[in-house]
Amino acid sequence: MTPLARLLTASQFAFNAGFYAVLPYLAGHLTGALGLGGALVGLVLGLRTFSQQGLFVIGGALTDRFGPRPVVLTGVTLRIAGFVWLAYATSAWTVTGAVVLVGFAAALFSPAVESEMAREALRAERAGGPRRTRTLARFSAGGQAGALLGPVLGTLLVYGAGDASFRAACLVGAALFALVLAAHARLMPRGGGTRERHGTVRRRAILRDHRFLRLALAYSVYLLLHNQLYLALPAELDRVTGSQAALGWFFALSSALVVLGSGPLERRAAAVLDAPAMVRAGLLLLAAAFAAGAALRPLGGPGAALTLTVLLTLGQMLILPATRALLPDLVPSAHLGLATGALSSLAGLTVLAASPPTATLLTLPGPTPWLLLAALPVLAIPAVPSAPAVTAKALTRA
Repeated sequence: MTPLARLLTASQFAFNAGFYAVLPYLAGHLTGALGLGGALVGLVLGLRTFSQQGLFVIGGALTDRFGPRPVVLTGVTLRIAGFVWLAYATSAWTVTGAVVLVGFAAALFSPAVESEMAREALRAERAGGPRRTRTLARFSAGGQAGALLGPVLGTLLVYGAGDASFRAACLVGAALFALVLAAHARLMPRGGGTRERHGTVRRRAILRDHRFLRLALAYSVYLLLHNQLYLALPAELDRVTGSQAALGWFFALSSALVVLGSGPLERRAAAVLDAPAMVRAGLLLLAAAFAAGAALRPLGGPGAALTLTVLLTLGQMLILPATRALLPDLVPSAHLGLATGALSSLAGLTVLAASPPTATLLTLPGPTPWLLLAALPVLAIPAVPSAPAVTAKALTRA
């Protein structure tokens, strides 16, 4: 990997490690130490999600305008401030302000880093380096390694610091973000934004382009199905074991698969598939996850839950790097940040709208809910555009 790719991957690891050292314990802190009611806790967590996923498009647009460096530095600074604020927040209003700031910080950081990583992967590929999907698979693995380590770090802090446990986790997370800030301030290249409107692709043209919207549709289906690790998987564990005590182990398995398997899977897949075909193959794996799970559910035991976890994760390992690799073929580099942010925001809004009916569907008995979910990625496969799907010239207005 190039020095910039290594920096971005390491920062993604540290960013996720600091975040997941705190997030799993936030709801317990709100209900326990602060005594907030369930509805208010749900509102706080929902606002955090919206301020992050729903505002990715803003971070992406700012990245295109000013370049990734100032957006990343601002995002990390806000994340540090948000975690320090959260460590000392003692009321519903101060906690809400802190978590919204934490979410908005990610809305700046993530699209800036992801779009710059896609550009760097493309530059390395064109210079004779590794395939862009390989570089992006390593980036995904680095982020997932942080998500795997973070809860472990948080657990050590929560169970080792007494009454100040949550505060300690927040401050350690802030310290990790401070390391990310220092690394980017020193090593991240300057420039990259564009202030010129003449001869550039109009942003509205990108967001109306049917090929980009088709990819967004397929990605939204992926995110909705992957989100079933938080809905269908707990429900299945409840059904077969009477509790969700093993849920953490299944999440750890998913993270470990991404960390250890992203590179080998990408090498084998890229030997025979281009990026669009990898997305389609990933969607087929998502369909297989629910179809096989539906077949295994009547047998009892953890087979359906294990199959769902493994196949959903394998689908993720194909779809994420391939989608990021495909975006530079759909939109010009000058607006890659906007496209990256819009892709995440559209998918996040889809999950937000579809999760309540999906949760209701999963309460129905029998295999029907799982089979209906298995049909969604199959229906989304034709939406995946081929590459190269669009050129800058096709969208440029003088």
